[in-house]
Amino acid sequence: MLKEIYALGRYSLAGLRVLIAMTVLLGVVYPLVVTGFAQAVVPWRANGSLLTESGEHTTDVGDAVGSQLIGQLVDDPTLFQPRPSAAGDGYDMLSSYGSNYGPESPDLIAAIKERKAEVAEREGVAESAVPPDAVTASGSGLDPDISPAYAALQVPRVARENGLSEDEVTQMVADATHGRPLGVLGEPTVNVLLLNIAVRAAR
Repeated sequence: MLKEIYALGRYSLAGLRVLIAMTVLLGVVYPLVVTGFAQAVVPWRANGSLLTESGEHTTDVGDAVGSQLIGQLVDDPTLFQPRPSAAGDGYDMLSSYGSNYGPESPDLIAAIKERKAEVAEREGVAESAVPPDAVTASGSGLDPDISPAYAALQVPRVARENGLSEDEVTQMVADATHGRPLGVLGEPTVNVLLLNIAVRAAR
Protein backbone atom coordinates (compact mmCIF):
# COMPACT_ATOMS: atom_id res chain seq x y z
CA MET A 1 0.00 0.00 0.00
CA LEU A 2 2.82 2.42 0.89
CA LYS A 3 4.54 1.61 -2.40
CA GLU A 4 1.37 2.44 -4.32
CA ILE A 5 0.97 5.76 -2.49
CA TYR A 6 4.64 6.56 -3.11
CA ALA A 7 4.29 5.72 -6.81
CA LEU A 8 1.13 7.79 -7.07
CA GLY A 9 2.89 10.73 -5.44
CA ARG A 10 5.82 10.42 -7.86
CA TYR A 11 3.52 10.41 -10.85
CA SER A 12 1.54 13.38 -9.50
CA LEU A 13 4.75 15.33 -8.91
CA ALA A 14 5.98 14.52 -12.41
CA GLY A 15 2.65 15.67 -13.87
CA LEU A 16 2.81 18.89 -11.86
CA ARG A 17 6.34 19.60 -13.13
CA VAL A 18 5.21 19.08 -16.73
CA LEU A 19 2.19 21.35 -16.14
CA ILE A 20 4.37 24.13 -14.72
CA ALA A 21 6.97 23.76 -17.48
CA MET A 22 4.36 23.86 -20.27
CA THR A 23 2.56 26.79 -18.64
CA VAL A 24 5.78 28.80 -18.55
CA LEU A 25 6.79 27.72 -22.06
CA LEU A 26 3.44 28.18 -23.81
CA GLY A 27 1.90 30.82 -21.57
CA VAL A 28 4.90 33.13 -21.10
CA VAL A 29 7.91 32.36 -23.29
CA TYR A 30 6.09 31.62 -26.56
CA PRO A 31 3.80 34.73 -26.44
CA LEU A 32 6.79 36.95 -25.61
CA VAL A 33 8.85 35.55 -28.49
CA VAL A 34 5.98 35.88 -31.00
CA THR A 35 5.08 39.38 -29.79
CA GLY A 36 8.70 40.50 -29.89
CA PHE A 37 9.17 39.10 -33.40
CA ALA A 38 5.99 40.79 -34.64
CA GLN A 39 6.95 44.12 -33.08
CA ALA A 40 10.38 43.95 -34.70
CA VAL A 41 9.27 42.82 -38.16
CA VAL A 42 5.72 44.20 -38.69
CA PRO A 43 4.95 46.65 -35.85
CA TRP A 44 2.01 48.22 -37.71
CA ARG A 45 0.22 44.90 -38.07
CA ALA A 46 1.21 43.79 -34.57
CA ASN A 47 -0.48 46.88 -33.13
CA GLY A 48 -3.80 46.45 -34.90
CA SER A 49 -3.30 47.78 -38.46
CA LEU A 50 -4.22 51.33 -37.42
CA LEU A 51 -4.62 54.09 -40.01
CA THR A 52 -4.48 57.88 -39.73
CA GLU A 53 -6.87 60.32 -41.40
CA SER A 54 -4.40 60.59 -44.28
CA GLY A 55 -4.32 56.81 -44.75
CA GLU A 56 -0.82 56.41 -43.30
CA HIS A 57 0.12 53.49 -41.07
CA THR A 58 0.46 54.35 -37.38
CA THR A 59 1.13 52.53 -34.11
CA ASP A 60 -0.20 55.47 -32.07
CA VAL A 61 -3.82 54.97 -31.07
CA GLY A 62 -4.20 58.72 -30.55
CA ASP A 63 -3.48 59.42 -34.22
CA ALA A 64 -5.67 56.62 -35.56
CA VAL A 65 -9.09 57.00 -37.15
CA GLY A 66 -9.65 53.26 -37.17
CA SER A 67 -8.25 49.82 -37.88
CA GLN A 68 -8.10 48.27 -41.31
CA LEU A 69 -9.16 45.01 -39.65
CA ILE A 70 -12.22 46.20 -37.68
CA GLY A 71 -15.34 47.72 -39.17
CA GLN A 72 -17.02 50.78 -37.71
CA LEU A 73 -20.34 52.56 -37.96
CA VAL A 74 -20.47 55.36 -40.54
CA ASP A 75 -22.98 58.09 -39.70
CA ASP A 76 -21.99 60.37 -42.57
CA PRO A 77 -24.35 59.84 -45.56
CA THR A 78 -21.70 61.26 -47.91
CA LEU A 79 -19.44 58.28 -47.28
CA PHE A 80 -19.54 54.58 -48.13
CA GLN A 81 -21.65 52.58 -45.70
CA PRO A 82 -20.50 49.27 -44.17
CA ARG A 83 -22.61 46.15 -43.91
CA PRO A 84 -24.98 45.81 -40.93
CA SER A 85 -23.54 44.66 -37.60
CA ALA A 86 -25.09 42.51 -34.87
CA ALA A 87 -22.26 43.24 -32.40
CA GLY A 88 -23.85 45.22 -29.58
CA ASP A 89 -25.27 48.46 -30.95
CA GLY A 90 -23.07 47.94 -34.00
CA TYR A 91 -19.38 47.15 -34.39
CA ASP A 92 -18.90 46.81 -30.61
CA MET A 93 -15.63 44.91 -30.16
CA LEU A 94 -16.72 43.86 -26.64
CA SER A 95 -19.83 42.17 -28.06
CA SER A 96 -18.51 40.43 -31.16
CA TYR A 97 -21.04 37.90 -32.38
CA GLY A 98 -23.65 37.25 -35.02
CA SER A 99 -27.40 37.45 -34.52
CA ASN A 100 -27.79 33.64 -34.27
CA TYR A 101 -30.96 33.89 -36.37
CA GLY A 102 -31.60 30.95 -38.68
CA PRO A 103 -32.45 31.51 -42.36
CA GLU A 104 -36.16 30.95 -41.65
CA SER A 105 -36.29 33.30 -38.64
CA PRO A 106 -39.19 35.76 -38.99
CA ASP A 107 -37.11 38.42 -37.22
CA LEU A 108 -34.22 38.00 -39.66
CA ILE A 109 -36.53 38.00 -42.68
CA ALA A 110 -38.21 41.19 -41.42
CA ALA A 111 -34.84 42.85 -40.72
CA ILE A 112 -33.55 41.99 -44.20
CA LYS A 113 -36.72 43.30 -45.81
CA GLU A 114 -36.44 46.57 -43.86
CA ARG A 115 -32.73 47.00 -44.60
CA LYS A 116 -33.24 46.25 -48.29
CA ALA A 117 -35.90 48.96 -48.54
CA GLU A 118 -33.62 51.46 -46.73
CA VAL A 119 -30.61 50.74 -48.95
CA ALA A 120 -32.69 50.85 -52.12
CA GLU A 121 -34.13 54.24 -51.15
CA ARG A 122 -30.75 55.66 -50.10
CA GLU A 123 -29.02 54.57 -53.31
CA GLY A 124 -31.94 55.23 -55.63
CA VAL A 125 -32.13 51.67 -57.00
CA ALA A 126 -34.63 48.83 -57.09
CA GLU A 127 -34.64 46.47 -54.12
CA SER A 128 -33.64 43.63 -56.44
CA ALA A 129 -30.33 45.43 -57.09
CA VAL A 130 -29.30 45.41 -53.41
CA PRO A 131 -26.54 42.81 -52.79
CA PRO A 132 -26.77 40.35 -49.86
CA ASP A 133 -23.96 41.87 -47.77
CA ALA A 134 -25.80 45.20 -47.71
CA VAL A 135 -28.59 43.64 -45.62
CA THR A 136 -26.90 40.87 -43.61
CA ALA A 137 -24.39 41.08 -40.77
CA SER A 138 -21.18 39.06 -40.67
CA GLY A 139 -20.64 36.30 -38.10
CA SER A 140 -18.39 38.51 -35.98
CA GLY A 141 -20.30 41.73 -36.52
CA LEU A 142 -16.93 43.45 -37.08
CA ASP A 143 -16.32 42.85 -40.80
CA PRO A 144 -14.35 45.83 -42.19
CA ASP A 145 -15.10 44.97 -45.82
CA ILE A 146 -17.99 45.03 -48.25
CA SER A 147 -18.37 43.33 -51.60
CA PRO A 148 -17.37 45.09 -54.82
CA ALA A 149 -21.05 44.94 -55.80
CA TYR A 150 -22.13 46.86 -52.69
CA ALA A 151 -19.34 49.39 -53.18
CA ALA A 152 -20.31 49.89 -56.84
CA LEU A 153 -23.94 50.43 -55.81
CA GLN A 154 -22.85 53.34 -53.60
CA VAL A 155 -20.56 55.03 -56.14
CA PRO A 156 -23.18 57.37 -57.73
CA ARG A 157 -24.38 58.67 -54.33
CA VAL A 158 -20.87 59.19 -52.93
CA ALA A 159 -19.73 60.94 -56.13
CA ARG A 160 -22.77 63.22 -56.15
CA GLU A 161 -22.60 64.08 -52.43
CA ASN A 162 -18.89 64.93 -52.60
CA GLY A 163 -18.79 66.77 -55.92
CA LEU A 164 -16.63 64.07 -57.49
CA SER A 165 -16.96 62.22 -60.77
CA GLU A 166 -18.13 58.63 -60.77
CA ASP A 167 -14.91 57.65 -62.53
CA GLU A 168 -12.88 59.13 -59.66
CA VAL A 169 -14.88 57.27 -57.04
CA THR A 170 -14.81 54.05 -59.06
CA GLN A 171 -11.02 54.26 -59.08
CA MET A 172 -11.05 54.71 -55.30
CA VAL A 173 -13.09 51.53 -55.03
CA ALA A 174 -10.58 49.70 -57.20
CA ASP A 175 -7.69 50.96 -55.05
CA ALA A 176 -9.41 49.76 -51.87
CA THR A 177 -10.28 46.34 -53.33
CA HIS A 178 -8.41 43.24 -52.18
CA GLY A 179 -8.40 40.11 -54.33
CA ARG A 180 -8.94 36.55 -53.22
CA PRO A 181 -6.41 35.41 -50.57
CA LEU A 182 -3.80 33.20 -52.25
CA GLY A 183 -5.68 33.84 -55.47
CA VAL A 184 -8.32 31.17 -54.82
CA LEU A 185 -9.83 31.63 -51.34
CA GLY A 186 -13.01 33.60 -50.70
CA GLU A 187 -14.14 36.54 -52.79
CA PRO A 188 -12.70 40.00 -53.53
CA THR A 189 -13.53 42.59 -50.85
CA VAL A 190 -13.43 46.37 -50.49
CA ASN A 191 -12.13 47.92 -47.26
CA VAL A 192 -14.59 50.61 -46.15
CA LEU A 193 -12.14 52.56 -43.99
CA LEU A 194 -9.56 52.84 -46.78
CA LEU A 195 -12.29 53.86 -49.18
CA ASN A 196 -13.70 56.59 -46.93
CA ILE A 197 -10.23 57.96 -46.16
CA ALA A 198 -9.71 58.35 -49.92
CA VAL A 199 -13.11 60.05 -50.34
CA ARG A 200 -12.45 62.55 -47.55
CA ALA A 201 -9.01 63.33 -48.99
CA ALA A 202 -10.49 64.02 -52.44
CA ARG A 203 -13.15 66.49 -51.30
